[in-house]
Amino acid sequence: MDSKKKITEMSPNKTARTAGFLFLLLVPLGFFGGMYIPSITVPGNAVTTVNNIIANESLFRLSILCALATPIVTILVALFLYKLLKPVNKNHAVLMVIFTLAAAPIAMLNELNHFAVLLLLNGTEYLKVFSEDQLYSQVMFFLDLSHYGASITAIFWGLWLFPLGYLVFKSGFLPRILGVLLIIAGFGYIINSVALFILPDFNIRVTDYTFIGELLFLLWLLFKGVNVEQWEKRALESTGIK
Repeated sequence: MDSKKKITEMSPNKTARTAGFLFLLLVPLGFFGGMYIPSITVPGNAVTTVNNIIANESLFRLSILCALATPIVTILVALFLYKLLKPVNKNHAVLMVIFTLAAAPIAMLNELNHFAVLLLLNGTEYLKVFSEDQLYSQVMFFLDLSHYGASITAIFWGLWLFPLGYLVFKSGFLPRILGVLLIIAGFGYIINSVALFILPDFNIRVTDYTFIGELLFLLWLLFKGVNVEQWEKRALESTGIK
């Protein structure tokens, strides 16, 4: 009886909505943290790019801050989803968390490239040995390097969506179609990244069409939650309680 009471006290809908809210936070954080700096970068034009950065330095720094916050929030999302989906399959739930943990240091270290850009442009004395053209070329190099680093992070983001999609599909307390769409979204991120490494001259953006699964999933968690009866049934089965 105590075990059953403990399971029902876990409040799966509260867990689901917390995960959904945190997932929703990733939208502005990920968009501004990942898209603002590329939006002011002009490929092949270092002078315009540098002028854009200097004119918008505060936003450039804010973008870095958002990019640093994104993996932290992602880990929190994964932990709440782990709590919610562990009754379905603990091994897959653990794998989901592992992928987010692996991505976090890569994403955060990648922001050193953007800090390097700021250092190159802040007029530090020891950088005066470089000409203006050399400094600007290095700025473009670090911005390009950051672009590739973000693609490496995206591979892990795609990977964590596979166990997540599987767990949602098998759960019985969330719509199966959401699981399918999450897996499709995972493939989208991986295809984007692999395409950048193999075909860098082609701007392949599969995620422009596959992101819908993530959006629908977070909205479902926020506004619908889970089928509590089915969740409790799975939780009891996972503990061996009849």
